[in-house]
Amino acid sequence: MADIKVLGVIGARSGSKSIPHKNIRPLLGKPLMAWIIETAKNSHYVTRLVLSTDSPEYQAVGRKYGAETLFLRPAEYANDTASDIDYLTHAVGWLEKNEGWKPDIVLRLPPTTPLCTTASINACIEHLIKDPDATSARTITTAGKHPYKLWKIVGEELHPFVPKEWSGLAEPSATARQFYNVNAYSHVDVIAVRRDTLMNEGLLTGKKTKFVMLNKTDAVDIDTEHDFLIAEQLLKKRIEKSVEIS
Repeated sequence: MADIKVLGVIGARSGSKSIPHKNIRPLLGKPLMAWIIETAKNSHYVTRLVLSTDSPEYQAVGRKYGAETLFLRPAEYANDTASDIDYLTHAVGWLEKNEGWKPDIVLRLPPTTPLCTTASINACIEHLIKDPDATSARTITTAGKHPYKLWKIVGEELHPFVPKEWSGLAEPSATARQFYNVNAYSHVDVIAVRRDTLMNEGLLTGKKTKFVMLNKTDAVDIDTEHDFLIAEQLLKKRIEKSVEIS
């Protein structure tokens, strides 16, 4: 894919319920969203980096750190029920309609992942460059809890979240993970998807999804006050380590 055009989209609506204005809350001297902006701008693959937000205040922050702020996200794409596909297709559609600019690959870049690395972003993009059949690529990490360990409430009883027929185990919740017939992974951070898969099919995955495995440190996603504390400590350690190396 010669002269591939990659659009990075950072989705940062202002209506966070868990932590008010989470996306611009200071983290080690910078607004939270600044971390992913700077990380993405360090990628030699990212052609354009756009901030999708419903807030003029967030736009000002985004511009300060280098993101394009071309539009305010419509209210229907900025509520609690709006999906990633909603704001991503809106951003791509806006660029194609107003500027005639059409990307080959679209990146979903959440502002809540300050430990995401440029290497992870590049690796997702490279999967799509190297494999023409791949429709998407995403970063993953080992799941905090294996589904076999989870329960669901049925009436007044607990039932295994994953039926015993699927696991092949008499009592999966009490069985060591080493005996499980499948590993479990959760998605974090970055999604790279082909433009046509997103816009024509309305999908973020498509027929063939590749992956980039992250360690737990790089996979921190901020949703609670506790997550903020963890991210702060991990970022401090990373910065201290980079200073020592330099």
